[in-house]
Amino acid sequence: MISLHTSPLDQPGTGDAGGMNVYVLELSRRLAARGVEVDIFTRATSSSLPAETWADEKILVRHVAAGPYEGLSKAELPGQLCTFAREVLRVEAVHPLGWYDVVHSHYWLSGQVGALACDRWRVPLVHTMHTMAKVKNLALAEGDAPEPMARLIGEEQVVEAADVLVANTQLEASQLIDLYDADPSRVAVVHPGVDLGRFAPTPKADARACLGIPAEALVVMFAGRIQPLKAPDVLLRAVAVLLRRMPRLRGRLVVPVIGGPSGSGLERPESLAALAAELGISDVVRLAGTVPQDELARWFAASDVAAVPSYNESFGLVAIEAQACGTPVVAAAVGGLTTAVRHGESGLLVEGHDPERWADALVRVLLDPALHARLSAGAIANAADFSWEATAGRMLDVYEKARLVTREGVA
Repeated sequence: MISLHTSPLDQPGTGDAGGMNVYVLELSRRLAARGVEVDIFTRATSSSLPAETWADEKILVRHVAAGPYEGLSKAELPGQLCTFAREVLRVEAVHPLGWYDVVHSHYWLSGQVGALACDRWRVPLVHTMHTMAKVKNLALAEGDAPEPMARLIGEEQVVEAADVLVANTQLEASQLIDLYDADPSRVAVVHPGVDLGRFAPTPKADARACLGIPAEALVVMFAGRIQPLKAPDVLLRAVAVLLRRMPRLRGRLVVPVIGGPSGSGLERPESLAALAAELGISDVVRLAGTVPQDELARWFAASDVAAVPSYNESFGLVAIEAQACGTPVVAAAVGGLTTAVRHGESGLLVEGHDPERWADALVRVLLDPALHARLSAGAIANAADFSWEATAGRMLDVYEKARLVTREGVA
């Protein structure tokens, strides 16, 4: 595995750490459980990190020194690709040719390194985009900057180099084909999963008692990196609309925001607190910062609704994690969220990002007990279809397909 710009060991929800971190680590764990040995190459971001650390019995994380340990933004990482690639090649050089069977790269920066390594090692390259610049630029959040041309070109090169491209959903597969001219025969759809042991239904009263939330509260939560793409501001504006319409709810409403600043959100790390104050809802908003996965599951279990108002998501792992806890999701009808959430069955999908429309959807779920009960049951049933074990099994099939492509030149 190559995960250059963010380590799977980093805390999701801050900096560049998010769903991709969870994806790489959980997939690796399930592959290891099937007897696969996994090396994960990632860039070292601290001098205190060991060169190697075992994440599991069969999962070795290699921290590669490439550029300054701290203070290097994702936009500056292309300048370190050569150094990173050189160090990756050195690791394999001490082993006989053929030490690795497959390279699976994550995000376009890793794909650039993976393409070089695969040429040298004569093994297949499997690549997962996670996000795509052309898709992001078609649905920019207000105040967000478009992805640079260097990334677009880099992604096109990776698409051309990969033996198999893994898409999270059929929609993403279509985007790879339509926007990047990917060969349909080299695109495979593999849904991400959820840890159904960690994210599972828990009595709401117990979860609220642990978190200090009143039993009678109405809880609408957001979990994700604080940046325009994830649109936590849309939720806050919708909450302001809701309270303007129904001021009697102010004493009961609690809006936890889980996560830290990321991307362009780092330029104004206090922007969400400032917006809450501007909207007059600071008293109901709880900025909880980043939390470990076990505590995140507790927040989901304590909530009545999880809001995912992103402008784009290749899948939206938090939507599945919330549903696995029995919490209905109100999500933007974009990208992979249209696969992760079953409209009217496990949650509601909202067209656009108009706060009035979002307030309508939140009110429906919060104040209609029968609808909430039905969506909660549907959320648990929907999440059961997404497991990391199933993801790993499908991915092993993809790896074998990639090996066939490399050996024979045909799928």
